[in-house]
Amino acid sequence: MNTNTLEKLRKLKFYGMFHAFKSSLESGKTNDYTADELLAHLVDAEWDDRNNRRVERQILYARFRYKAMVENIHYHADRSIDRNQIMRLAECSFIGRNENLLITGSTGIGKSYVASAIGHQACILGYRVMYASTPKLFAKLKMAKADGWKIR
Repeated sequence: MNTNTLEKLRKLKFYGMFHAFKSSLESGKTNDYTADELLAHLVDAEWDDRNNRRVERQILYARFRYKAMVENIHYHADRSIDRNQIMRLAECSFIGRNENLLITGSTGIGKSYVASAIGHQACILGYRVMYASTPKLFAKLKMAKADGWKIR
């Protein structure tokens, strides 16, 4: 019966539930749960799996230059990066206020890395992100204008 249930979960594309139920069957922990607890565990596993796949998909579609995380930014004195400002930007509240973020500085100080890190954080928070360098952005805007898209 459990193999039928596992097969149905897989065919329904409930991958989070499938893996959670399979691992609890293999560890013998299915008897440790009440029916309500098992159902809650399976639903939580499915929720987490779908959320993780959504974030991974958004990161893939954003086409970031680096796999960067806000936690991995180095705040050396010669880089002149303010940790508090980066942490405020990582909250992504500027997106909700329809504000833009421009990162400027000399060559090689990590502008692209910081942009990728903040973009990754935005993806985790549920925002759709498009990463582009300035030349690529202007080329995309030029093509969009030629195609008749209205740019605000």
